[in-house]
Amino acid sequence: MLVLAGLFLGSCTDDCQSTITYTTYEPVYMTKTELRSSVQVEPARALQKPGKIYSYGHYLFVNEQQAGIHIIDNSNPAAPQRLSFISIPGNVDMAVKGNTLYADNYIDLLVLDISNPKAVTLVRRVEDILSVNNTPAALQAETFIATYQEKVVTEPYQGTDCDGNAQPVLFADGIGNGAFQSSAAMPRGAAPSGKGGSMARFTITEDHLYTVSNSSMQLFDISQETNPQKGALIQLGWGIETIFPYQDKLFIGSTTGMHIYDNRNPANPVRLSTYAHVRSCDPVVVEGNLAWVTLRSGNACAGFTNQLDVIDISNPASPQLVKTYPMQHPHGLGIDASTLFLCEGAFGLKVFNIKDPLKVADNLLKHIKDIHAYDVIPLGDILLMIGDDGLYQYDYSNPAALKLISKIPVTPAQT
Repeated sequence: MLVLAGLFLGSCTDDCQSTITYTTYEPVYMTKTELRSSVQVEPARALQKPGKIYSYGHYLFVNEQQAGIHIIDNSNPAAPQRLSFISIPGNVDMAVKGNTLYADNYIDLLVLDISNPKAVTLVRRVEDILSVNNTPAALQAETFIATYQEKVVTEPYQGTDCDGNAQPVLFADGIGNGAFQSSAAMPRGAAPSGKGGSMARFTITEDHLYTVSNSSMQLFDISQETNPQKGALIQLGWGIETIFPYQDKLFIGSTTGMHIYDNRNPANPVRLSTYAHVRSCDPVVVEGNLAWVTLRSGNACAGFTNQLDVIDISNPASPQLVKTYPMQHPHGLGIDASTLFLCEGAFGLKVFNIKDPLKVADNLLKHIKDIHAYDVIPLGDILLMIGDDGLYQYDYSNPAALKLISKIPVTPAQT
């Protein structure tokens, strides 16, 4: 009897009631019919959740995450003027050639005439061509999962662990291809194209547009700007994140390494090599014979490394690590000659002199700590920088004394 009583009392003591709070992601569905009537040109509006930046001529294009594209007249960087907003559900990437803007609309590629930035027109839609949520467009049903909505849930909990220290649980199975990657394009063709940040998933060289998904690269012939023709589909392996064109090569960042492709024939890029690194988020930029790669920790990449790698690509068939520098939480980066601009997320923006790649840590020129820095575009003496709190422009004629020229702040959405 005493033994039984002891067991009974022990079980009552161990069992308890409490609450548990966790984050879940609920699917948001859309039909293809809804998708194909979703694009609207609207009056200019405030930045709320900016993603990517793209520069073309004296215009700036700013992605509103999963929502569309702001068009900004930057003729006077000290006083940029918002012109219009293109509402594009599911948009995260863009690239420009001539008067044509290419943008993703979930599974479709949009072709937009931007010759009049205040009256943009949709010229063409290439249907069922882009992957979303890790599923190729061709396999998407008529009603598909467009995105996932975050929801914090608190509910009763009964069990044996009621010490109040239980950690939130994250249920994120099936969540897409890493939310808000950037877009970029580098000029190298007869018709002018724009320039974007280092988080690129769209880019242009000559008469070809390249888009990368989590596992492949889709080519488009855009010799007729408003009538892109589907080209080769190249399998790249899993975890693809960014694409950066430099001279006659493509540098493709993934969660596990950097792929180098020979692009002398833009219609048929050929793989040269892969530089492998630990699993981590991975944008890359190139200048001369060196590639600069940032690795950062984060849930989307399942990594724990925060560093800057310098890689010798003088022999692109055999890239070699030159030096690794520890960082705080590096995101996008950009290079102009011997100046490196590196975004550290919530830790701000860093500027380095990289004339000697073996002494980068000893040559920090500037660290702006009171901003959020996601990605940058160096444009001569003007630096564009985007972050959670807005779009910044700096004069970097003296990189050690960056001068803020203007800021378009974020205005949180009304709830």
